[in-house]
Amino acid sequence: MRGSDVVSFLIALQKGCRSRMAWTTSPGLNRRMSLTLVMALQLEKRLQRCGLLLTQPTGSSFVGKWLFPWRSLIDAPLQLLIIAFSSLLQKNLSFHSQVNDLRDQVVNLNMKLRACTLLDSMDDINSIPQQSDQLHNKSLKNSALIVSLALLSIPILVLKYVDYVSNSRRSTDNILEEVSLHKQLAYRVDVFLSVHPYAKPLALLVATLLLICLGGLALFGVTDDNLADCLWLSWTYVADSGNHANSEGMGPRLVSVSISFGGMLIFAMMLGLVSDSISEKLDSLRKGRSEVVEQNHTLILGWSDKLGSLLNQLSIANESLGGGIIVVMAERDKEEMELDIGKMEFDFKGTSVICRSGSPLILADLKKVSVSKARAIIILAEDGNADQSDARALRTVLSLTGVKEGLRGHIVVELSDLDNEVLVKLVGGDLVETVVAHDVIGRLMIQCARQPGLAQIWEDILGFENCEFYIKRWPQLDGMAFEDVLISFPDAIPCGIKAASHGGKIILNPDDSYILQEGDEVLVIAEDDDSYSPTTVPMVNEASLIHIYRPERKPMKILLCGWRRDIDDMIVVLDAFLAPESELWMFNEVAEKEREKKLIDGGLDVNRLVNISLVNREGNAVIRRHLESLPLESFDSILILADESVEDSAIQADSRSLATLLLIRDIQAKRLPYRETMVQQVYRGSFSQGSWIGEMQQASDKTVIISEILDPRTKNLLSMSKISDYVLSNELVSMALAMVAEDRQINDVLEELFAEEGNEMHIRQADLYLREGEELSFYEIVLRARQRREIVIGYRLGNTERAVINPPAKNEQRKWSIADVFVVIAEKE
Repeated sequence: MRGSDVVSFLIALQKGCRSRMAWTTSPGLNRRMSLTLVMALQLEKRLQRCGLLLTQPTGSSFVGKWLFPWRSLIDAPLQLLIIAFSSLLQKNLSFHSQVNDLRDQVVNLNMKLRACTLLDSMDDINSIPQQSDQLHNKSLKNSALIVSLALLSIPILVLKYVDYVSNSRRSTDNILEEVSLHKQLAYRVDVFLSVHPYAKPLALLVATLLLICLGGLALFGVTDDNLADCLWLSWTYVADSGNHANSEGMGPRLVSVSISFGGMLIFAMMLGLVSDSISEKLDSLRKGRSEVVEQNHTLILGWSDKLGSLLNQLSIANESLGGGIIVVMAERDKEEMELDIGKMEFDFKGTSVICRSGSPLILADLKKVSVSKARAIIILAEDGNADQSDARALRTVLSLTGVKEGLRGHIVVELSDLDNEVLVKLVGGDLVETVVAHDVIGRLMIQCARQPGLAQIWEDILGFENCEFYIKRWPQLDGMAFEDVLISFPDAIPCGIKAASHGGKIILNPDDSYILQEGDEVLVIAEDDDSYSPTTVPMVNEASLIHIYRPERKPMKILLCGWRRDIDDMIVVLDAFLAPESELWMFNEVAEKEREKKLIDGGLDVNRLVNISLVNREGNAVIRRHLESLPLESFDSILILADESVEDSAIQADSRSLATLLLIRDIQAKRLPYRETMVQQVYRGSFSQGSWIGEMQQASDKTVIISEILDPRTKNLLSMSKISDYVLSNELVSMALAMVAEDRQINDVLEELFAEEGNEMHIRQADLYLREGEELSFYEIVLRARQRREIVIGYRLGNTERAVINPPAKNEQRKWSIADVFVVIAEKE
């Protein structure tokens, strides 16, 4: 072997041992390294035997010095031999140096080899428990996969078992019709979902958790991840079905696709549940099923034609407070109610109207509108049969008295029949105030028939647009006589006392000598409850009257056109108001025999009438020839009633009343002598004498016609034509309901003013209190009227059409005329 080959071999050996990775990864490493070391040792020994390898290496200068003395003795061949030997020796020395270096490198490599061998043995020792752990994890994963599959198969097995049991029962027992187990389970689930409001979200949550757990177990069985990571991965598949696209392998892909499919189903169910919940909530809001969280609000139960006027009056009453809250609950759709209210042509003046759909007979619906916190509850009468309407009002009062939380406010009930008032008050007790619509209108029509123009006075007093009744305590007035109290309010008209000594009874028009005591309250007519206060008693010149007399009542001839259910009560009131020897003509389509029977059933004994005599005529009030059979020009007053047959429809009833009015006026105008109408003509409008309305106006100066009007739109027609002193029945009833709702004490005042006995409104001629052209202050006229035991509350000048109630500047002097009239509260004549 040549030296160069040895060197090349050793260098290659060194390069192969530099990389530790080659030592640890080459197969048969120990065997090769051992052979290399043996060959290196053998080469070293051979060089030593040949004398080519010295133990003490020397450089090239030493060889030159040793050979120099013999140069001259040796011949040329020998010199060549020596030179070759010297060259060989020099190469041997260089080889020896390289071998030493290689030996050191081999030693180092050998040490590294031993270290690598030790590490391999340690890895073999550690691989034993790792293999056991891998076997254990594999068994756990297989178990998890089996458990997940078993849990998924349990519902299928249960359903199959239920079907098997149901079919077996059905086949074994055909006589007894038992409900199958499948239907029972379905029924239980249906009841659970229906009874418990949070059952559906809870079931969806449980299904989501089960899907995550089963998916996590399945993923744990088919992947190398731990259980926590598999559960999180399962949740990501449920939450986002697109996450399974990164799965690798058949098992993980199959499980991830299954979990994603289940997640899509759960998401669809959740979306449907949320959509249903939102739709149900919006539907509840749209249909007015949500709860009203209010207090001190006015609650109206029911729906009728009077609602518009009632809302208008309540809005005007709340204007001084900056607006209020009115809640309307009726058995109608909320959207329809809001649409109808939106069509009403008046300003709510800051008042909010909230509509709710529900029945006042159901306690749950009453609680929904915060009935226990309302300051006033108004029950409207239904359109239609009077007895059914009053029966429903009675049941509503029973429902209100059954509210466990109690009622903060009072109940105002509109009734249709006076006979049912006692029963409603018996059920409601002190909480109830009743307003009998037909009775109020009937009495008001009778008063207006006796005193034309009184309807406008009542509109001003009952409505909140002008002046109305108020009751308030004024401690500074204690010990003062009522005569001085009358002139102590510059912005109000005192007209009564709520006497504490009489149990809070309201005394209208008391004696002048009545002294106010502690706890007494003063009843006044004022513009608003905060617009008046007492001042010091002003100095008023008390002028004496020339004469004091009461005008004698004269017999009257009155015609009633139409038939009402409470006409018997109207006859009783007329008998109390009219003078003896008066006549009451009744003209309607009811047969005379049936008419007598109805009057008897209503409790009227015709033989017990004192001041009037009944004259019955049968006919149709809208047929001209039937009306021409009556002496229309001889009646002092004609009352056109909303006939019972058409009173359910306000438009139809008003059309009939308007047709009757026009026919009567036309017949009167044709029958009255022209010269008489010219003499008695008073300018009442812009119509010419030759027009048919002008002729009717001339005829209206002879006879007073009172028309019962139900629809407010008909009011404008009659007010423009000025051919009838109208009565707007629905509006007046709404005004009365609103006033009693604001202050229940006013109901006692209205009842006395409408009753047959006690005090009432009168329109007096000015010549009872003054002379023509006399200058007096309003306070002086008030004191003169007190000599007649009357309270003057306003006046109407002869050249104006409307009266002034509670006039300003009461202590200023002004000139009066005997054509003026005064509005007073006085005892019934």
